[in-house]
Amino acid sequence: MKLACWNVNGIRSILTKGFLNYVCDENPDILCLQETKAHPDQVDLVLPNYEHHFWNSAQKKGYSGTAVFSKKEPLAFFYGMGIEKHDLEGRIITLEFDAHFLVNVYTPNSKRELERLNYRMGWDRDFLQFLKKLEKKKPVIFCGDLNVAHKEIDLANPKTNHRNAGFTDEEREGFDHLMQAGFTDSFRHFNQDPGHYTWWSYFANSRARNIGWRIDYFCLSKNLVPHMKAAGIRPKIMGSDHCPVFLEVKGL
Repeated sequence: MKLACWNVNGIRSILTKGFLNYVCDENPDILCLQETKAHPDQVDLVLPNYEHHFWNSAQKKGYSGTAVFSKKEPLAFFYGMGIEKHDLEGRIITLEFDAHFLVNVYTPNSKRELERLNYRMGWDRDFLQFLKKLEKKKPVIFCGDLNVAHKEIDLANPKTNHRNAGFTDEEREGFDHLMQAGFTDSFRHFNQDPGHYTWWSYFANSRARNIGWRIDYFCLSKNLVPHMKAAGIRPKIMGSDHCPVFLEVKGL
């Protein structure tokens, strides 16, 4: 089974930038999107191979939002964490399958001047508790834009970005807690090399120069690690300031 994940930075925009070609070429069994910035009735999208569509849109128009398109019907699905202050921005979709849960997440950004860092820290704590609650029932795969570069290897300029949103000590510690709780960063399981990023600023020709950040992830419960076949990044896929990431698993 192949899973793909992409922060599309506006699904209506990316439909004009090769999105359907990417879906056809990648051909994932499940596709998770973040930052859709739309409600489903605003999007003219036909994906004939994906019978099961799930949308969690923010109350605020043109902001945030997630979506999942699946070839396989889940046993159940639900939106959010069940915490009102976190569930107004359309940031989480959970699907339950026979052997695991799949969680698609768009983690809040701490913003300029770190004006939302305190909220973000509360989100990280609550999200970890949410994952561990799911894990009591079944193993978990979660994916999405987590808005944090975990280690210095995960961004091109760590020294000049320290204390910037996405690379504060607090956010990195939040990711540490995920790993300490037994989850595995699938990409780093296979690849320990620098220079692999999933987001690039639109400024200063950053993408062409590969001055980027790795902030999009597939992570999974430790007892699912033996099922991993491959994990990777698609930096050549354009259309958003992020690129897609993927995970291949067997025996699920």
